[in-house]
Amino acid sequence: MIRPVPNDHNSPFLYPALTTIEAPNAHRSHNIRGDNDRNDGMNIDLRDLTLFSLIAETKSLTKAAERNYLSLPAVSARVKNLEANAGVRLLYRTPRGVALTPAGQSLLRHARTVLSEIEHMKSELQRFGEGVQGSIRIFANTTAVTEFMPEVLATFLAAHPKVDVNLQERPTSEIIRGVLDGTTDLGITSGPITADGLELHTFSTDRLVLAVTPGHPLEALDKVRFADIIDYDYIGLHQGSTLQAFVDQLMQNARKRLHIRVQVSNFESVCRMVEAGVGVGIVPESAARRNSKTMAISIKTLDEDWALRERHVLSRCGDSLPSHTLALIESIMDYPGHAESRAGILPPSGGAS
Repeated sequence: MIRPVPNDHNSPFLYPALTTIEAPNAHRSHNIRGDNDRNDGMNIDLRDLTLFSLIAETKSLTKAAERNYLSLPAVSARVKNLEANAGVRLLYRTPRGVALTPAGQSLLRHARTVLSEIEHMKSELQRFGEGVQGSIRIFANTTAVTEFMPEVLATFLAAHPKVDVNLQERPTSEIIRGVLDGTTDLGITSGPITADGLELHTFSTDRLVLAVTPGHPLEALDKVRFADIIDYDYIGLHQGSTLQAFVDQLMQNARKRLHIRVQVSNFESVCRMVEAGVGVGIVPESAARRNSKTMAISIKTLDEDWALRERHVLSRCGDSLPSHTLALIESIMDYPGHAESRAGILPPSGGAS
């Protein structure tokens, strides 16, 4: 639970009203002196979490003290108390500053999650005060963010004017982790999902194809294997893109590397580069067909099992989702653009082969 404690007027931290997280069954503050003296509970001050995150960011007790208008002895005392409370060492002192111990790295991950959630809570409560009736956080892959969520959200938000949506592009691993730990309400992914604790809402298929310029040597092949692409310049997406991470994994599995000539930020740019003859690129079929209407590109089928992937909306098992979140899932499932891809078939388009 979170309980308020008196504010330290000499410590202007970010969260003066919510300052202590108290573990279950913890009824009093204490220091940990040894295994025999340990209390099952642990009090963690949110101001100390904020300070610890700043120390990790600056790698300096002095800089953290300056930025929080505290004396260096005061910061050192807070760190010592935090370490005593945790019962483990959190920082290594070095001539150049401080470094996190493995326990400190673990604390930092949790601290950032807690502080982020508090910021989200404050922002959401403020919006409720302004008349908003709900908000939905979504972590999604590149295809979802660029190919269909703009249209889905345009329709959904028009029907739900008092609901806000926070849509972020994330790698698949972060999407899964975010849904499981509650950092996001929903996730949108493509491909097999093996993690426990997730509820999958499968709504369509995502076919990956190869875009090449007309006359390219690969255009003469009926179907293209990933090994056929290795010898040609490749147009990649930016690092952090879910599709680029997938291609990177393919290279690792094949123990061969594509020559990534250019990296761009979206599928349209990939197709533009392909049209200009800079290289070839793997993109979703929906993006390739849309861009082939205005660009001179040829679309080649990828003869790989991984090229056809199911798309899922992910939620955490056991969660009771608000009505507006359920309505958004329904909007994604019913989006007309998914109708043909559910059957794994897209209509023919000029420039495809």
